[in-house]
Amino acid sequence: MVAELGTTPPPQPSHEGRRSNCESQFLNPAIIGGGYAGMSAAVTLAAQGIPVTVFESAKQLGGRARGVLQNNTQLDNGQHILLGCYRQTLKLIEHVGGNIEQDFLRLPLQLTLHHCFELKAPNLPAPLHLLFALLSAKGLSLAERIKAARFMLTMRRIKFKLPYDLSALELLQAHHQSEDLIRLMWEPICISALNTPINKASAQILLNVLRDSLNGSFADSEMLLPRIDFSALFPDRAAEYLAKHNGKVLTSSGVEAIIPRENSVELVTTQGAYQFSHVICAASPAISARLISTIPALVTISNQIDAITYQPIYTVYLQYPAHIALPQAMLGFDRCFTQWIFDKGQIADQPGLIAAVISAEGRHQELDHDQLVKKVIQELREQLGIVEEPLWHQVIAEKRATFSCEVNLSRPANTTPIGNIVLAGDFTAGDYPATLEGAVMSGIKAAKEIISTI
Repeated sequence: MVAELGTTPPPQPSHEGRRSNCESQFLNPAIIGGGYAGMSAAVTLAAQGIPVTVFESAKQLGGRARGVLQNNTQLDNGQHILLGCYRQTLKLIEHVGGNIEQDFLRLPLQLTLHHCFELKAPNLPAPLHLLFALLSAKGLSLAERIKAARFMLTMRRIKFKLPYDLSALELLQAHHQSEDLIRLMWEPICISALNTPINKASAQILLNVLRDSLNGSFADSEMLLPRIDFSALFPDRAAEYLAKHNGKVLTSSGVEAIIPRENSVELVTTQGAYQFSHVICAASPAISARLISTIPALVTISNQIDAITYQPIYTVYLQYPAHIALPQAMLGFDRCFTQWIFDKGQIADQPGLIAAVISAEGRHQELDHDQLVKKVIQELREQLGIVEEPLWHQVIAEKRATFSCEVNLSRPANTTPIGNIVLAGDFTAGDYPATLEGAVMSGIKAAKEIISTI
């Protein structure tokens, strides 16, 4: 049970004459959106003794990383993976009461495409762990393994910074990565990290991810698979944390308008209008663009957000009899509709539950849900010999799951021309693609913009 959730309107500010330039030490910021960006901003503010009010239009927290209940089984709206290098996310989870070792199944870096390819990093000092993994990868020729290692060493030498952006595919081809090497290793990494086709994906953003994960320590490259749903993992705990620090989280409370005033910001909500010293807009890009589009000083930013395009993620959940299990917790397929499958029995003690994930745009979008389920079941039968029929299935299609992380994408800054209106979200300017770490880092940065004005 999450503490202090409900639809009770926030109290009116108790201090007169709050100023938008925050010369007063008295702050009562509001946050629009209870996803990972919004709740990260809220916790960061609350940790500094600043009472905060969060407005979330949905009944539950988490945004695009939230829990879903189906057939009395706890699912997520999509299968997310955290990496060991996601330091800010992991730090905040612990700050609000999480336990990383209990909350996650921690796996060493291992990318396995069934019967085609395997990359496995040993526990060695960086960069030896990566070089060993590349040079011993299965499914590639010795020449291809050497080319992969040379590519990473070259990127390391230039500190993973390009003079100009280009597509990930163009970068890889320029460094003589073969078609098989790209298909078996670099493309799965790119789509998993950026959720964008490799011919469109920003090479610089991909390098940022490689810099912090594969090029980091062995622990940085580890994969962390949550044992609990994504609402419970952080946002629900963050709400309990806020309740203990004079904050409020109001679910089923949408914001209809943001109105800048002389010394405050007015939010028009489904429960009424309220005044706040600052507002962090951490809603989805589409909602954020709509809310700020009526503010003349922010129209340019609204148009910038509207220009962002999106990529889908489809997750097909299949509940098989309890004895069905995968060879390992996470497994990839080559040249299939299904890209990755996850054994929720090994990960979250949900025996027989398999999550099949298809990221980014592709031919799967031409199928309806029933056709897609049949295709995934067929591929599991052909690849792994699973002949049993699932007891039930559920398709969760997030058609705007992430922004399309394309070359030279223009992303808005956290700050705006109106000093007490700040943006947060994985789509704002930063080194990362649309990941949980990107959302969390954005939320923290937005909160610090407010804290810095005290």
